[in-house]
Amino acid sequence: MDKPVNNKTARSSKSAAISRRPSRAEAEDAVRTLIRWAGDDPEREGLLATPARVVRAYEEWFAGYNDNPRDYLKRTFEETGGYDEVVVLRDIRFESHCEHHLAPIIGRVHIGYLPRNRVVGISKLARLVEVYARRLQIQEKMTAEIASCLDAVLKPHGVAVVTEATHQCMTTRGIHKPGVTMVTSRMLGVFRDHAETRQEFLSAVGMRGSVHGNGSG
Repeated sequence: MDKPVNNKTARSSKSAAISRRPSRAEAEDAVRTLIRWAGDDPEREGLLATPARVVRAYEEWFAGYNDNPRDYLKRTFEETGGYDEVVVLRDIRFESHCEHHLAPIIGRVHIGYLPRNRVVGISKLARLVEVYARRLQIQEKMTAEIASCLDAVLKPHGVAVVTEATHQCMTTRGIHKPGVTMVTSRMLGVFRDHAETRQEFLSAVGMRGSVHGNGSG
């Protein structure tokens, strides 16, 4: 007679298997498998070092999994001379990868926030974008994550994030439509509730009211 399946044990075993990070050798073997599946020979001279190169590239492309984005926002400054206007950092270039096809997403992020009583160094805003970009992503989620993290850590009067990007999963495969740009937004606090504050931000990033005050674009 078959033993009954313990669903809790089965789930725990599956979770443990997922959480175990493969070794570098296992990752390189996976690349060799994909090369063979594509129809080539991973043992030929031109491809011998490719698995190692791909794994090193993955370490760089997905380094965001090793960082806590909140760490970059911990150091803030309260000596602002009474500054109480919107802070905007625009055109933060990023490179990410689509979680559906592992294809590149290349674009830029514009960030704005209205400080309550403290500001953060502008380089830290760029670092924040990098952490989330260097993970498997969809653009909508990345936009929301950046805004939510800023809002939770700095607790400003409001946060605005707009992302513009091209997706290689759309331009190099499937529908093959180059030149298409996707725009997503997340407006929180005063940027969502007050049209004049939202328009000030959009004007600063050169969008002139093209994004409305909904939670996400």
